[in-house]
Amino acid sequence: MTRFDGSCQCGAVRFEFEGDPKWIAHCHCADCRRATGAAVSTYVGVELENVRFPAGAPSTYSSSEGVTRSFCADCGSPIAYQGERWPSEIHFFVGLFERAADLVPQGQVYEAERLPWLHIVMEGSGKKTG
Repeated sequence: MTRFDGSCQCGAVRFEFEGDPKWIAHCHCADCRRATGAAVSTYVGVELENVRFPAGAPSTYSSSEGVTRSFCADCGSPIAYQGERWPSEIHFFVGLFERAADLVPQGQVYEAERLPWLHIVMEGSGKKTG
């Protein structure tokens, strides 16, 4: 079984999951842009039952109704997103994983909110968005 490991920038929070992700996608929504400061956020959706935090636990805050975002209290790195709409899942930021290159996005969500100057080519499709 495949295991994926990740951590915040300072290493105080470490997490891992075994198995395949449920999905991997770019999110273009304005809420994620504000939470990360990035033009797009790429998430890895994982079943909570497959996740472990072997070192540290992230701090959390409710960013909107039904949404909890987690982060490292030491370095400030955003860690994950959890929403009432997906109660059995946690959505980690792909850039935190040791082997982020192995976690290839399959799609995009909230494309109507995509910044007009951002263009993404999805691997294997040759198709550019925007």
